[in-house]
Amino acid sequence: MKKIAITGANGYLASLIQTINHADFDFIPVTRKDVDLANPEAVEDYFKTLEYDLVFHAAARTQTADCEENPLDTHKVNTESAINIAKVCQEKGARFIFLSTEQVFNNRTEDLPYTEETPVDSTSLYGQQKIEVENFLLENQIDGVILRLSWMMGLSYPGIKSSPNIIKNVMKAMFYQKPTLFTVNECRGMTYAKNLAEQFDKIIDLPRGIYHFSSQNALSTYDAAKQVATVLGFDDLLIDQYILPDQKRYADRFRNLRLATNKIEAHGINISTFEKDIHECLVDFGWLD
Repeated sequence: MKKIAITGANGYLASLIQTINHADFDFIPVTRKDVDLANPEAVEDYFKTLEYDLVFHAAARTQTADCEENPLDTHKVNTESAINIAKVCQEKGARFIFLSTEQVFNNRTEDLPYTEETPVDSTSLYGQQKIEVENFLLENQIDGVILRLSWMMGLSYPGIKSSPNIIKNVMKAMFYQKPTLFTVNECRGMTYAKNLAEQFDKIIDLPRGIYHFSSQNALSTYDAAKQVATVLGFDDLLIDQYILPDQKRYADRFRNLRLATNKIEAHGINISTFEKDIHECLVDFGWLD
């Protein structure tokens, strides 16, 4: 059975991956209790002691504001430790699966979804930190996969807490009658995290390179939020009362973060749509029949 060290093991996506694939792989969960990713030297030493066939690196400090406010600390976690793990993988002959982000494109202005060949350009430190790791992996021909993800979504299981996402944000707005702003000047992929977890075995065996994994979406974040509320059964009057358009954010330049997925689909990975993902997630958690 293949041994897989998985960082950020208590996070939502990593937890789903382990839960859904536990019978097929020998997972070695790596959490903050095992090693502090803010100490890149300790991270390198720790991974040298482990025996594994592959590292699935899901750990990161992903909040944009956190990266801007704490550039040195987040660089250690998001960039230096990731690079050190990749170096150890290369020494051991193990694969390295690196989770990157749509944010590597947040300074581009095209209307079409970005392909893997689109030059990266990011204004945020988070995106720049991920780009630095991507460049290292490519320049050093590390055996592995750079997997750029969209905004992942889902709901909490017992013992598995979901990350902030549009479904949770809409539920909070509607159920607690809390008027909430959703961005009008933005279109991005939003992906049910279970879709990745269920195709984990195929993803880790992809040929070396960069791949985009994102459900397809043509709605603004505001319209997507309204769609979630509609599927939940709320009428237009209530939706307009609690799902509010944020016209100011990105008013100077519409933000397109859509990812093209032709490359990963050509390798047998199934890509869904935002609408299908919402329906599937709400059915899974008993909100729809």
